[in-house]
Amino acid sequence: MDFSSITFSFFLIFTGAAIFASLALYTRQPLIIAYIALGACIGPYGLSLVTDLDLLTDIGHVGIIFLLFLLGLDMQPQALWVTLRKSVLVAVLSSCIFLLSGFAVAHFFGYSIIDSLVIGAAMMFSSTIIGIKLLPTTILHHRHTGELMIGLLLLQDLLAIIVLMVLLSANSGDSMGTALTVSLLSLPLLAGVALLIVRFVLLPLITRFDSFHEYIFLLAIGWCLGMAETASALGLSAEIGAFIAGVTIATSPISQYIAINLKPLRDFFLILFFFSVGARFNLALLHQVLVPALLLSAMVLCLKPAVYRYLLKGVSEKRSMGWDLGFRLGQASEFSLLIAYVAIGGALITEQASLLIQASTIITLLVSSYIVVLNYPTPIAISDHLRRD
Repeated sequence: MDFSSITFSFFLIFTGAAIFASLALYTRQPLIIAYIALGACIGPYGLSLVTDLDLLTDIGHVGIIFLLFLLGLDMQPQALWVTLRKSVLVAVLSSCIFLLSGFAVAHFFGYSIIDSLVIGAAMMFSSTIIGIKLLPTTILHHRHTGELMIGLLLLQDLLAIIVLMVLLSANSGDSMGTALTVSLLSLPLLAGVALLIVRFVLLPLITRFDSFHEYIFLLAIGWCLGMAETASALGLSAEIGAFIAGVTIATSPISQYIAINLKPLRDFFLILFFFSVGARFNLALLHQVLVPALLLSAMVLCLKPAVYRYLLKGVSEKRSMGWDLGFRLGQASEFSLLIAYVAIGGALITEQASLLIQASTIITLLVSSYIVVLNYPTPIAISDHLRRD
């Protein structure tokens, strides 16, 4: 038996995930925690049973791409534009507050200016996966809360792209301003070309061959991944490309069929993503950043709900909805992890700074999951009266 093969790795991951998920359900814990714990146990810093994390991380990233594609399928372009206009002020002001707060905490513990800036930047974003996966489908698709959350997360994704481009440009020595300008200008161009392709190519194909379900399934996957790769080539993120792919095809009457059939595929890849999050964290070095990580995590968990609550009140949103949305977005993001990986890979920050970002992100993901699952309606709520699909 080849213990280093991808097949054996998949066997360990999904068999282990089934076992850990069973234990989590019996002890009434969120399933996301089970997947992260599995990664820590059998990853390279645990039992070292699964070591090819680069491949698994890339594969797991496909889950995020499908997640954004499915979100796009439920957003009509006109509704999306209205939501983004209302979200932009909240997204910009909140990001500035979180950046300065993260910088202050890191600088207080003696990190350099560059380290502190990167740590602060990593704390600006909330998790798309946690926010959307723990939101009931009825609220996500048909309520103002879901629309506002999607708008905020999309704007944060754009800010995350800018941060990543700054880091990559600093690493490569390229002109940061030129690269950033080209990428931002390419966004409306990509959306316009996508609309034309959908109108004159995809919709006629779907109309003619809609009785062949296998063909529709393949067409949807090809369109999603094709737009994701195109966006990456233009300097944007694959997530943005996937979301545009979903929005542009949302007007098709078959969009809901596509969404339903892609959900199991999305969950398959998301399990791999959360596994890779746990597996990439070096627990042996945790003691080096434990105190600042706990303080930074506490800052994120307490500050984000309050900031979103008051900023949303300022744009005429209800108080109850402000707290709901604030707690659902009250954590760091998968983009925070990506920022840490890119920055340490380019030797822009120290290993301790990267570890601090990773530790704080994982802690906030775990604690925030508990807060939401125990207090708000979710598809995986422990209490029967809070469980909403």
